[in-house]
Amino acid sequence: MGLPTIIGKSKTQVFRFVKERVWKKLKGWKEKTVSRAGRKVLIKSVAQAIPSYVMSCFILHDGLCEEIESMIARFFWGGDACLHWMSWNKLCRPKLIGGLGFRNFKHFNLALVVKNWWRIHTSPETLFVRVFKAVYFSGSSIVEAKRGYRPSYAWSSILKSKWMFEQGRCWRVGNGTKIRI
Repeated sequence: MGLPTIIGKSKTQVFRFVKERVWKKLKGWKEKTVSRAGRKVLIKSVAQAIPSYVMSCFILHDGLCEEIESMIARFFWGGDACLHWMSWNKLCRPKLIGGLGFRNFKHFNLALVVKNWWRIHTSPETLFVRVFKAVYFSGSSIVEAKRGYRPSYAWSSILKSKWMFEQGRCWRVGNGTKIRI
């Protein structure tokens, strides 16, 4: 599937291939011959889609996300020696409030990993959830799960997104069968 199987201490080295894939794609396009609207379409449809699968499995290092955003911004504005007329954060705003709707990679990465948390929480019968449950939280629910000893980076990423899931979660008593006293 193109994902690293062993992830050591240096996450920057392990996930460098994501940055290189985006760079190869951007380098292949001639930014001087493509209009700004064309660059916007290329960025949204291709360059921002390349790291999506990796980002759905792992939380990428903030520096890596910033480097990718920097490469995309340079391509959008027309090369290395050009002036950037708006900050990347302003370009990432929705179109309705003056941005171009580009993705903020840090926020997008977190949203994709939280989606895995939600999948574990709502679909206990899937193979994905059964494997994680057997390995990491066999005696409890995902809400009560702990990090464990030497967890995979995928599990650590899911647990890092727990705070975001709990921010929007509410609990209902229902019939009372799931209340522990």
